[in-house]
Amino acid sequence: MAREKNLDLVEISPTATPPVCRIMDYGKFLYQQEKKEREAKKHQKVITVKEVKFRINVDDHDYETKKNHVLRFLDEGDKVKATIFFRGREMTRTNLGRQILDRLIKDVQDKSIVEFRPRQEGNTLHAILAPKKVEGGKQPVQSQAATGRANQA
Repeated sequence: MAREKNLDLVEISPTATPPVCRIMDYGKFLYQQEKKEREAKKHQKVITVKEVKFRINVDDHDYETKKNHVLRFLDEGDKVKATIFFRGREMTRTNLGRQILDRLIKDVQDKSIVEFRPRQEGNTLHAILAPKKVEGGKQPVQSQAATGRANQA
């Protein structure tokens, strides 16, 4: 029947009893399947991890600047890794680093979810923040203030 119609006989489910076959144009089927995969890839959002580094003696203005970077990254839908690097004698003051990360977590808690609580690995202390999901599965839209700054630049 397939030869009469100039089509292919394609085995759909070989494990079924009896095996299930279908008469179709196999080349066209592969093309349509590839087209669907390409279309699905277009709508995917690649989540990257951005890193923001702090020091234990960070000034208030520098802290605010880096906090704004964290908020911008979260608005764009990226995860953020906040890192504090200790050098030399600073290792005895790890509690100051924890206070900075706890302050950051508290300041951005309305826009983020804490994926990893602050933890120490060697001479670095880090936490990972992920953007908060909004109902409907969509990421939050950037505020008008953020888009206004982008238009001015």
